[in-house]
Amino acid sequence: MVEELLRKLAQPTREAVVGSLNRSVRNRRPRYHEIDWPRTIRANLKHSQPEYHTVIQETRLGFGRKRTALRDIVLCVDQSGSMAASVVYSGIFAAVLASLPAVSTGLVVFDTAVVDLTNALYDDPVDLLFGVPLGGGTDINRALGYCQEHIERPAETILVLISDLYEGGNQPEMLRRMAALVQSGVQCIALLALSDDGAPSYDHAVAAAYARMGLPCFACTPDQFPNIMAAAIARQDLNTSAATRGIVTTRSAT
Repeated sequence: MVEELLRKLAQPTREAVVGSLNRSVRNRRPRYHEIDWPRTIRANLKHSQPEYHTVIQETRLGFGRKRTALRDIVLCVDQSGSMAASVVYSGIFAAVLASLPAVSTGLVVFDTAVVDLTNALYDDPVDLLFGVPLGGGTDINRALGYCQEHIERPAETILVLISDLYEGGNQPEMLRRMAALVQSGVQCIALLALSDDGAPSYDHAVAAAYARMGLPCFACTPDQFPNIMAAAIARQDLNTSAATRGIVTTRSAT
């Protein structure tokens, strides 16, 4: 099953994420296949030659070539029993993202304890997924604290909290910690479920509090996730991006 899902999800994820990264870095000396034609044409309209139906390309703008990771992505996954499908899909997407040199990917799973599976992403995804015990309580605050300690480039980090937000730990402290992550420059997303039906049960009060902080809060299906990640990497408004795909966010629902 995991191999089938990898075949189905790997290529769309790579294409969406790499395409978004290519457009996040500009190159003023592009090779032909790297030219961003719409921007190049706009930049050279003053050199248009109407009689020849052409534009002289005095300046060429292209997509950048990457030598180091441009963005850090952390998937922080609630492994309580109700999140079983999300854990499976999160592990698959994390393994795919980890294979892309343009991004640095981390995978943290939690119940009342926190386990960092980042190093395991480079091993067999099957071992990774079936090595995650499901069940137990939920301490989002502890998980966010772990992520907060290990984020080195806040302005270049996307933190995806995949949880139904039913906090079993210190909820006020958890909300303060999330607010601190946002204020530090981390791009935070609350993904209420990553499952085939995309219709989760979740803590509406916590989701509303996150939405007031500016966090996009929504659920999505595995087919929608690659484009959501691409939009996040491109620093697009995820509430708008989700709406265009028929995904209802907490902000738009309140």
